[in-house]
Amino acid sequence: MPPDVEHLAGLVRDIPDWPKPGVVFKDITPLLIDVEAFRATVDGIAEHFAGTHIDRVLGVEARGFIFGAPVAYRFGAGFVPVRKAGKLPWEIEQQEYALEYGTDLLEIHRDGVHPGQRVLVVDDVLATGGTASATARLAERLGAEVVGLAFVIELGFLGGREQLEGYDVLSLVTYP
Repeated sequence: MPPDVEHLAGLVRDIPDWPKPGVVFKDITPLLIDVEAFRATVDGIAEHFAGTHIDRVLGVEARGFIFGAPVAYRFGAGFVPVRKAGKLPWEIEQQEYALEYGTDLLEIHRDGVHPGQRVLVVDDVLATGGTASATARLAERLGAEVVGLAFVIELGFLGGREQLEGYDVLSLVTYP
């Protein structure tokens, strides 16, 4: 049973001018503290990909960890953190991605995924698609197959879905 999207959207709090003037931050904290909404979010992601064999769930720093770990548990899959540069202590693979002004790096442990494994990427927000696309490229460079990407929120007006053509993309709540 799909989650009640209106209920989930009603639990996302707008924080104007954060982290900088002109930005409206989508705060998911109220959704996280609502037990039923949190459960519905995790279940909604898992149900969309039900019947799909998944070996690893890649959670993107930092709020992707919150949703990715319980989704991995639901699939009986391993959980792999994808982090910003300098946060992982072992051998890493890096992927650069574009920001509004400049670039940044994402990293994954080289032994996080193996050739032929099927992975699901989970994050809280799909905005411009840069982070999600970089995560998919990291997994594919290590030989994994990306079976899908799942997000709690999509900011449709930023066009991030266009960066993910060819993938199964799930967004539970979309702001046009």
